[in-house]
Amino acid sequence: MAFNVDNLKGALKFGGTRSSLFEVYLSMPQYLTQVSELGRFLVRAAEIPAASVGVVDVTYFGRATRFAGNRTFADWTVTVLNDEDFEIRDALEAWSNSINSYAGNRRAPGVPDNGANSYKASAIVNQLGKDGSLLRQYEFQGIFPTEVAAIGLDWGTEGIQEFTTTFTYDQWVVLPQNSAAQTTLGAQQF
Repeated sequence: MAFNVDNLKGALKFGGTRSSLFEVYLSMPQYLTQVSELGRFLVRAAEIPAASVGVVDVTYFGRATRFAGNRTFADWTVTVLNDEDFEIRDALEAWSNSINSYAGNRRAPGVPDNGANSYKASAIVNQLGKDGSLLRQYEFQGIFPTEVAAIGLDWGTEGIQEFTTTFTYDQWVVLPQNSAAQTTLGAQQF
């Protein structure tokens, strides 16, 4: 078959999905002060992490047979532009401190004692089309920060500060297109 670029153009509907067209909404645990929906504007980079199915080897008379194992989800990392109020940074540091305090190595006072769900929340990543329409929506369930990364300081650098935050979570799911959560998580947004 001869090469014809029109075949590629025909297969890539509407010119393909763009990595730059997304928005992130992150809810905070109930006991923390909620922040505005800055995440929609200040989360500069995110990703849809991998979901892998493990393998279980079963040997029978010296011959290995493979079976599907449990699903695991890779950690999720976002890059945040830092504003002069440090609003998102403060919220993430408070969340991290509430899980395990900086000084006391224990759960912070005021955190409800109802197990892991007390400090977990959820996040939504909306993948948008070039016309602003919602193409796909991922919900991260049981999310909490495991690292609020360093902010580099340098007299020789010009630009807006940014930092990464790594989250772990129980699972991500693709929400149906007619989901009630179409663009947000409700009142608790980040």
